[in-house]
Amino acid sequence: MTDALHTELLGLAQEAARRAGELLRDGRPADLAVAATKSSPIDVVTEMDIAAEKLITDLISEHRPDDGFLGEEGASTEGTSGVRWVIDPLDGTVNYLYGLPTWSVSIAAEQDGEAVAGVVAAPMRGETYHAVRGGGAWATGPWDGERRLSCRPTAPLEQALVSTGFNYVTEVRTHQADVARRLIPLLRDIRRGGSAAIDLCDLAAGRLDGYFERGLNAWDMAAGDLIAREAGALTGGRPGERPSTDLAVAATPGVFEPLQQLLEDFGAWHD
Repeated sequence: MTDALHTELLGLAQEAARRAGELLRDGRPADLAVAATKSSPIDVVTEMDIAAEKLITDLISEHRPDDGFLGEEGASTEGTSGVRWVIDPLDGTVNYLYGLPTWSVSIAAEQDGEAVAGVVAAPMRGETYHAVRGGGAWATGPWDGERRLSCRPTAPLEQALVSTGFNYVTEVRTHQADVARRLIPLLRDIRRGGSAAIDLCDLAAGRLDGYFERGLNAWDMAAGDLIAREAGALTGGRPGERPSTDLAVAATPGVFEPLQQLLEDFGAWHD
């Protein structure tokens, strides 16, 4: 039986993600511009990132005023309930800035430090992915009803389609490109979508065999990591470690270990 609290948290995350997705999709200004930069001049924030995060935190706070927050655009409160919301109001900001469709709203609820509910909304796809810990992963979209998500049957590594992302710091991105160059001959191919949350959900939905990236933060992967695991994927970081800013790896069970080992061998976690 799914815990009633986790069901409550999921419902609230779904409503917040739906409203934020509508705001971003329908409210995008024609003259959208960069409002600020983060790690480098090309790591951007728009006014819509900020507005979406405020919408999400305001809505959740109305219903659960004692919860904590960790948000990409600055929301950070401890809370007293044992529940913390980890929020990326717009994952794929550069795609959004350029009018590309691969962007998402990612919201996860953690209880005592562990993700228990997660939602990723991809408004331009008309799809929303969600999971509660122990309850499987599900999606709604341009089809009837909910679909249960399941990873693809494991392919040999050389037939695996793997996605990745690149950092906004030039030196790091250059090293990541070299790792990708070494991997390409060993895989079916590599994709680069621009939204970590969507990549993890595509793994859950059987659209990818694996995913890896260096430099992710908690808000980039909290919801997507839970959804991928609930769909049968394995996730981690360097061998024996959890996903971290050093390295995040997610893949079908048969692809995970060989992919993780190659990334370790190639030094994907450092310059």
